[in-house]
Order: sequence, then structure tokens, then C-alpha cells
Amino acid sequence: MKIFQCSHCDFPVFFENTSCESCGSALGYLDFENEMLANNTTQLKWDVNGESYTYCKNKNLHACNWLVPVNDDNGFCTSCELNRTIPDLAIPEYYERWQIMEIAKHRLIYALQRLELPIVSQFENPKSGLFFDFLSKEDANVDGKKVMTGHANGVITILLAEADTISREQTRISLNEKYRTLIGHFRHEVGHYYWDRIFRSNDVFLKEYRALFGDESQDYGEALKAHYKNGAPENWKANFISTYASSHPWEDWAETWAHYLHILDAMETAFYFGLEGVPNLRNSHHMRINAIYPYKDNISFKAILDETSSLFYAVNSINRSMGITDVYPFVISDKVKEKLEFIHQILQRYKNENKIN
Repeated sequence: MKIFQCSHCDFPVFFENTSCESCGSALGYLDFENEMLANNTTQLKWDVNGESYTYCKNKNLHACNWLVPVNDDNGFCTSCELNRTIPDLAIPEYYERWQIMEIAKHRLIYALQRLELPIVSQFENPKSGLFFDFLSKEDANVDGKKVMTGHANGVITILLAEADTISREQTRISLNEKYRTLIGHFRHEVGHYYWDRIFRSNDVFLKEYRALFGDESQDYGEALKAHYKNGAPENWKANFISTYASSHPWEDWAETWAHYLHILDAMETAFYFGLEGVPNLRNSHHMRINAIYPYKDNISFKAILDETSSLFYAVNSINRSMGITDVYPFVISDKVKEKLEFIHQILQRYKNENKIN
């Protein structure tokens, strides 16, 4: 992610900040400008290019710092407008977890905007828009039906338990996963949504997808049952980014897509920090770091991955020196690199063919 600065005093600020710790200015994020704008008045209105902006309604709930036009009818920002269901905020535990959910979702929407992907609420486009349902354990168990984290028909459901560190870690251990984060869930599930947008109505894209990921028309439910019963194939590391990716071509896409977003976000952060490095090692040419902007047009994914591999090695090494688990505990096989490059190229083609509407 971009490293933001207060527009009044240039002090570095985090993406979620609502005030500058240096000059005290109120801060609001204007997504189409990708800037953190300062305000020193008591009215909390920002004038940008002749238009007036104010905070999203969810600022009052300490869940958003994005700006919306003053005359906007619904008062919600690009990210908050995607919410269909939120939990009962009168319950302190749910309120806190929902706020954590919003941090992850806003960061997701930021990345999708950098990729110039369509972000439309189902309130605006019921046919192809996007919704989020954040469900408490009570909401997820209605009439004897247990709703799980997942995606269906443009609706992404994420259980509040995923915003609880202890619960999430227990699940990670029980499933023998290397990695389980809240933003990882968002990235994975939105991958399913964009699979529908990209491939459902494009036979050329779909044929290429199937040649690399497999035929998604095979029975999804049966494939998952077989996966949970038998586990991943012995050689899964040669072909998949995770064991779950081996369960079905849809899950292979979503898992690989999530890692694609992981890598882009990490590299963008490194780029804005201006990270460069020449290790004090013998024969270290392949370990040098020269962070590049990953959203630049016509850049190959190989160029991004070449720099990210060294970056992850360095960060993982720092974590190990502190007794912390690796930031990125994955080895990317040649086959997975091919899949990541495919995602990178298909997004460029999708954008160039004017499929975004």
C-alpha cells in the first residue's frame, strides 16, 4: 500500500488515521485522488477542485475515514456502500470485530481500485454488483442452516469470528494451514466474485483458464467432500499455492488470486518506502532488492515476483530474528508462477477489452 502523508505538514500517516499526530489536522481519504487530505476547520468539509466533501457516515461509528461528496444521497463511501449486512453493534464484542472487518475491507477496496477493477454495489447493480455480509454466530445459524464464510452470486459472507485472533488461530491450526488472516479471507472471496465477472461471459478467457487451472464445471460439492476426506495429492506443492487450492479449480483460482494481491500490496509498500538492498553475501546478485511500482501498465509479473522473492526473504529473516513466524511462509513453484502471470495478464486484457462497466 502507498505510504500516506498529511497534506498539511507531510507527516507520515497510516491509511486508517483520522487525525495527524504532528499538526492535529483532521484527515480524510479521498479514494479517486488516492490522497490523505488534511482539514484544520471545525466544519469538517474538504473542498477539492470546486467540489465539497465530508466524512462517510461510518466515521461516526469509528469505522471509516473516507470522504464522500457533501450532496451524496446515501452518505456512504465506495467501500461502506458495499455492506448489506453488519452485526448488532449494540453488542460491544461484535462492534469491535466489525471495526476490524472494515479495516481489512477498506484495504481490499484500495487494491481493487489500483487494479482498475469494477467496484459496484448491488444496490446500484443487482445483477453484477457486490455485497458484503458480516455475520455474527447468531446470524450465521438461522433455521438450522449454518452459513459459512464464502461467496455466492456476488455476495461475500465473512463470519465475525475471523476478526478474532484467537478463534482464527485455532481454526488455522485445526486445518493445518500455514497462513490465515482476515485480509486473506477478503482477498480470497473477492477472487470468486471477479472470476464470475471475468470468465462467465468470455469463452476465450474461459478456455485459457481451463487449460491452466482445470475444468471448473466438475461438481464443486463433491470435490470439496473428497478434499476433506482424502486431503491434497502428494505432489500438490508442484502445482498449487496451498492444499486447499488443490480441491477444485475455483478454489485454485481464488487461492492464487489472493496471493497475487498479497504480492502486489507488499511490493507497493516496499516501493513507497524506496527499498533497495544489496546483501552482504557472496554471489548475492539474485538477492538484491529494487522495489518497483507493481500497478504500472505493461509490467510483467515475473519482474514483480523477482523483486518480491528477495523482499519476502529479507522480511521473513527479520521476523525469525524476533521469534515471529514468517510473513510469507510459501514456496512458489514454476506452475504457480505461471498461474500468477496468467492472472496478471488476464486483468490487463479484461481492462483493455472494455469489460469493465
